[in-house]
Amino acid sequence: MKYFSKDHEWVSLEGDVATVGISVHAAAELGDVTFVELPETDESVEAGAAVSVVESVKAASDIYAPIGGTITEVNEVLEDEPEIINEDAENKGWIFKLNGVDASALESLMTADQYAEFIK
Repeated sequence: MKYFSKDHEWVSLEGDVATVGISVHAAAELGDVTFVELPETDESVEAGAAVSVVESVKAASDIYAPIGGTITEVNEVLEDEPEIINEDAENKGWIFKLNGVDASALESLMTADQYAEFIK
C-alpha cells in the first residue's frame, strides 16, 4: 500500500524499509524529467527534510523525506535514465529507500484515496 505526502512524494513500506518516490501527478506537473540528484546513502534524515532534486524542462523541485529514517539505497538507474520517473513514477521511478522506519509515521500521510481528493 502506498501513502502520499502533501509534497507529492509516495512511500511504500515493507518491514522497516520504505521506498520513496514522487507521485504520477507530480511527475506530470514537472513535465519531462531531465536530471535527478540522488541523495547520499547512510545519511539519516528526518521527515520533511529535503534530500534530493528532480529537474525537468519546466522546473527543479526538491524531494522531501515524507518520513524519517536512514537512506540505505538510491535508484542509480535514474542517473542515466531520469525519464523513468515520467514513464513509471510510482514503481520503477522510485528515488531512494529508507531503513529503520517507524510504521506509525505513516499515520501522518495520506492514503491513495485521500491523495486523489487532495490533488483535485
